[in-house]
Amino acid sequence: MYTILKKRNLAPEINAFIVNAPLIAERAQAGHFVMLRLTEQGERIPLTIADWDRQAGTIMLVCQTFGKTSGILNSLEAGDEILDLLGPLGTPIEVKKYGTVVLLGGGVGIPAILSKAKELKAAGNNVISIIGARCKELLILKEEMEEASHKLYLTTDDGSSGHKGFVTDVLAELMAEDRPDLVISVGPVPMMKATVSLTKARVVPCIVSLNPIMVDGTGMCGSCRVTVDGQTKFACVDGPSFFGEAVDFDELSSRQNFYRQEEALAREGEHKCQCGR
Repeated sequence: MYTILKKRNLAPEINAFIVNAPLIAERAQAGHFVMLRLTEQGERIPLTIADWDRQAGTIMLVCQTFGKTSGILNSLEAGDEILDLLGPLGTPIEVKKYGTVVLLGGGVGIPAILSKAKELKAAGNNVISIIGARCKELLILKEEMEEASHKLYLTTDDGSSGHKGFVTDVLAELMAEDRPDLVISVGPVPMMKATVSLTKARVVPCIVSLNPIMVDGTGMCGSCRVTVDGQTKFACVDGPSFFGEAVDFDELSSRQNFYRQEEALAREGEHKCQCGR
């Protein structure tokens, strides 16, 4: 069992949890994630390790209510327990001194760039972060991202905070002035695809973090397969970070919609996970 030590509401239906998980905290690196299970017959869901404290033995997970399991997790409070946490999983990004690194986070992709920004800043890089959401109420972790960056830009679709428009608008303006050494983009598939289009035109390497459907997180089920550079990769073990220019985003978008009907039924209580039967 993993105890929730602290719960913090970040935005409507988005919460951050500080969880006691000393072995995971000890090994966590930027780009890692965990697989979470709440009950014996519950499904497993992947969550990015947004931050960690090795000394305290804790990790931070951020969850947005989308399906049944995320909704149950967001109903838990400090003192409640999580049955299983498997991790850290995935292949972390390479943290070294690149020069100027621009990080883009969209919506709940923001937690996934937090640890990357912190680690890259500590490695001596000039870290510029651009975070965006539909409106200011959904623009999360602003204070944490400001501390982890040398410069932070805010964007909202409706203009309620920062630049009115998309994170890629600000990236295009920055690249018109100076060429960064690396771009990292995490968020909705269309956002990452648009980022790659911009960086490819300027011959700037771009790392994206893919979010396909995952079942076990260890490469056995194959549900998170993606096509990268014409080859089949498993996001859970080969990624989730890949160089964006090699990713087949159209295939990824299509696969994201495979289980929309089942997810809707689960939210309505008309479908139950069959794990453990």
